Amino acid sequence: MLMRTDPFRELDRLTQQLLGTPAHPAAMPMDAYRDGDTFVIELDLPGVTPESIDLDVERNVLTVRAERRPSVGEGVETVVAERPAGTFSRQVFLGETLDTERIDAVYEAGVLRLRIPVAEHAKPRKITISGGDGRRQISG
Repeated sequence: MLMRTDPFRELDRLTQQLLGTPAHPAAMPMDAYRDGDTFVIELDLPGVTPESIDLDVERNVLTVRAERRPSVGEGVETVVAERPAGTFSRQVFLGETLDTERIDAVYEAGVLRLRIPVAEHAKPRKITISGGDGRRQISG
């Protein structure tokens, strides 16, 4: 019996795990940073319509879902299909210091930008100390 081996089988399997397949797309790429009193999350979602994006927050877990539909219709012969289609999902665990009631979401040029303000109770504040000769302020 003759067995045929494919030296690239393992490479293909690893690539599918990292980049996904059309049936199971990989997670959306994300950047996150703090800009003053605002936490910013940017997610790449090229080719997605704003109507297909769904944002949910439950117990400080932000869930982003989006759907990219195939661009070719039925009866069309596909020559190359490298852009994944399907449902994408990503969860981000938000800290207790963020105000999840005031999230601002903007989708522009294929990027979903979420701006989450820092909660008032988490911002630094000054505390006045009285006693003795006068009052002094200490940064807290």
